[in-house]
Amino acid sequence: MHTSHAADPIALLREAGLRVTDSRVAVIAALADLPHSGVDAVMGAVSRTLPQTSRQAIHNVLTDLTHAGIARRIEPAGHPGLYELRVGDNHHHIVCQRCGAVADVDCVTGHAPCLTPSTTSGFDLTEAEVTFWGVCSACKAAQAEPAGASAS
Repeated sequence: MHTSHAADPIALLREAGLRVTDSRVAVIAALADLPHSGVDAVMGAVSRTLPQTSRQAIHNVLTDLTHAGIARRIEPAGHPGLYELRVGDNHHHIVCQRCGAVADVDCVTGHAPCLTPSTTSGFDLTEAEVTFWGVCSACKAAQAEPAGASAS
């Protein structure tokens, strides 16, 4: 299943056999608006519409959505867990080494699992996870500015 950012939260929950709750709908909406977000960012977005929602509730919903295949958790080295709605297409990520921004990178070869190891050690491969590291365009531009150029 490939989930798009424009997916209907209620339909996603029902399709996955999960009960539709305000907090689940709000978390899906937050992830649609803020892909590659951690718990704090999701909490901030959800608390604007559901101020009584607890951090533990956000954790529980993210876990439920991940187990149901609606959301995906990624953990770039040195970063907290991040969540996104784009699932089931075996895409990868690129992470800025300066600011931590994360962007999607489509499957390198166009089919799962994208990479073929020299040996599978008896495993049936279903997916490959690749993280590319670099410097995003915003950080490159900021580095290129002469010192004091942004001061007014």
